[in-house]
Amino acid sequence: MFENLSDKLQSVFDNLGKRGRLSEEDVDKALRQVRLALLEADVNYKVVKDFVSRVRERAVGSDVLRSLTPAQQVIKIVHEELIQTLGESASLDLSGQPPHVILLVGLQGSGKTTMAAKLASRLRSSGQRPLLVAADTYRPAAVTQLEVLGRQIDIPVHSEGIAPSPPDIVNRGLRRARNEARTIVIVDTAGRLTIDEQMMQELVEIKTLTRPKEVILVVDAMTGQEAVRVAADFHKRLQLTGLVLTKIDGDARGGAAISMRSVTGVPIKFLGTSEKIDGIEVFHPDRLASRILGMGDMLTMIEKAEAVIDQKEAARMEKKLRSASFDLDDFLKQMRQIKKMGPLTGLLEMIPGMGQIAKDIDPQAAEQQLRHIEAIISSMTGSERRDSRLLNGSRKRRVAAGSGTSVQQVNELLSQFRQMQRLMKQIQSGRRGGLPGLFGL
Repeated sequence: MFENLSDKLQSVFDNLGKRGRLSEEDVDKALRQVRLALLEADVNYKVVKDFVSRVRERAVGSDVLRSLTPAQQVIKIVHEELIQTLGESASLDLSGQPPHVILLVGLQGSGKTTMAAKLASRLRSSGQRPLLVAADTYRPAAVTQLEVLGRQIDIPVHSEGIAPSPPDIVNRGLRRARNEARTIVIVDTAGRLTIDEQMMQELVEIKTLTRPKEVILVVDAMTGQEAVRVAADFHKRLQLTGLVLTKIDGDARGGAAISMRSVTGVPIKFLGTSEKIDGIEVFHPDRLASRILGMGDMLTMIEKAEAVIDQKEAARMEKKLRSASFDLDDFLKQMRQIKKMGPLTGLLEMIPGMGQIAKDIDPQAAEQQLRHIEAIISSMTGSERRDSRLLNGSRKRRVAAGSGTSVQQVNELLSQFRQMQRLMKQIQSGRRGGLPGLFGL
């Protein structure tokens, strides 16, 4: 969702870098463009004003303007001030005697129910024993949705339909959690299209009853500055401990994420990155600032890889690469693991310097090409995957028919794969041209 803002900021810094030495006038002109870019991204006006003021105060200093790389110094200042605006990382408070209650609140349609399941799945992977409580009795589908999600991730859900009052449901859910030695209770509360007194009073009652360690507001990033106002209203009544921004993979302008912490004083704890159960990230302001400024985010990419890649399989694959015995079966396994990490363009954007390449790629075309490759290799026999030289004309026609592709597409895949094998051998033998050729491929 930060694509447009990122493009505009990078354009400003590119122009700044072409000037060599900078004058105070050059910095002011650049900051006017930065201010405009932030306002167009729907960042709160007061936040923009304060941000630009802080950057200017530091950027017009003699140490910056007289340095050998003034443009890079200005970018560094913008990066640091953007991190300050986004706030610090804040983890969940799970101190004290379990079960720890996490109250999820927010407006209807913000993604609370799905986020409850995502959070439960994430906490279980860290050794916790969560229980989900379906306390949204105003939207019948919410109870069913949470039950379905609970079955998908194999986490119990305490639900009593839509007849009892939400505080009573939560009270009995908490009692069940104690009886079953659950360490976490995640309560999915009801939302409305707008904030009303009945909803707030009910949430206050649930909070008083459960004394939660965390009261987290789930906010739809697509709502822009309205999300900031909603957060401020909820915080006034419930004293929020954290925020979760959902749908950041959409085409929102990103202003809510930048404004939220500064306006409310409440830390952002998680980001909802997709509709999938694993589509949740811990919020790291430094990483998000780097993404916005086109600097990549290798740490998040590494964490994604560690979450989906089997270490024993990775060690085995490394040996095969070193011995240049990497075959199509290995290639298929690697490709499937990479697909688990998310869209290809999203991964490229996390690599420093690859942002522009990611923008030039059509995401749908890239995903379609990966599906074609997977279909082609899956249509081969085990012996053909291990030794692609077995694929003669008739076998290629069979593979093309089985995968719904053409013989030409099969030939292109085999040609690229064999080229990669040759490059692997060149790298192992220390011959020149190996790595540049591999990167080119």
